Formats: sequence, C-alpha cells, structure tokens
Amino acid sequence: QVNLVESGGGSVQAGGSLRLSCTASGFTFDDTDMDWYREAPGNECELVSTISSDGSTYYADSVKGRFTISRDMTKNTLYLHMNSLKPEDTAVYYCATNGGVGCWGQGTQVTVSS
Repeated sequence: QVNLVESGGGSVQAGGSLRLSCTASGFTFDDTDMDWYREAPGNECELVSTISSDGSTYYADSVKGRFTISRDMTKNTLYLHMNSLKPEDTAVYYCATNGGVGCWGQGTQVTVSS
C-alpha cells in the first residue's frame, strides 16, 4: 500500500525559501518516478516537478530556475527545494508516484505573502 506523507510547508514572504519533504513507504521508492503537484484555490491541480528513478528531472515553466526536486534513497524521502517564492506559488503541495493521483491526501500548505 502506497503511503506518502508531505511536510515542510508554511508561511513566508515573497522571495523566501522553503523545503518540502515527502516520506514514502509501501513501494520500492528507488525504482519509482516521483512527482510534486500543487493546487491553489480555484485552480486545477498542476504538475510542478518530476524526478525519475535515474535522476532526470522535469519542471513546470512557472517554477523553472526557482525550484529543485531531489530524492534521498537512503531515507525514502522526496524533496522540493523552493527559492524566490512568489505569491502565486501559494497552494497545497502534494507528492505522488508518477502516474498516480496528483492532488490527493494530506498535502502541505504553502502560503507566500507579498
């Protein structure tokens, strides 16, 4: 059974930074491509970033150059390092297995004030 627990969200001012974490269990993390999604009020669920099992990455244009996705195989943990945050980054952030349901579960709230 796939279990994903997000943490690390919070409230920051524009220009600030946060690091989100996602602890994974119930599947072979090392062999699984992983995604970060976000959903803001009134908006659709949006794919933010993907990291494959071989380390290749994808970023949405809106976060490219500001966000970095990474993973620690020894800790079964996925990260999203977010720098130069903007008010439009405000959303609930979710991690997911690639191909799984995007914006589902607990998520972690990120609020960026101007």
